[in-house]
Amino acid sequence: MVQISGENLSRIRRVEREINRKLFFICAVVTVVAMLMTLIEFFGRGEFPSSRINLFYMGVLFLYSIHKEMIRWLEEKTEDRQGEYFLYSWIGLTVLLYTINFLTKDYFCYTTNGGPAECIREASVITIEVAIVFLFTRLSKVLKVVIERR
Repeated sequence: MVQISGENLSRIRRVEREINRKLFFICAVVTVVAMLMTLIEFFGRGEFPSSRINLFYMGVLFLYSIHKEMIRWLEEKTEDRQGEYFLYSWIGLTVLLYTINFLTKDYFCYTTNGGPAECIREASVITIEVAIVFLFTRLSKVLKVVIERR
């Protein structure tokens, strides 16, 4: 087994913390862009094509989340729980879209041509995927606590 000195471990933690700050910023920017595209698509009622950003967004979010868990497993204390903001934002946006659509009697469920609009469904899928990533990170935290108590 490789031994890491206290000084080297501190340096690794410092570097990883800085990388995580940058990944959080990138993830926050991509979240805002994805949400704006979702809103434009929703209110555009088919005038704009689907953003198709879901896979890319989930990849960025997953990268940030896995890196954050790696830092936790390196014994780095994290005071903030910034990742929760992504979940809360998507839940809020999706509930807002459903509410607006409900109050307008399904007006936004159909394109201007009368065909079905998929925006609400796509927002729901992203929200569920973000919730799964969130639950995965919570499970990782619980697993770490259980292992440490043994």
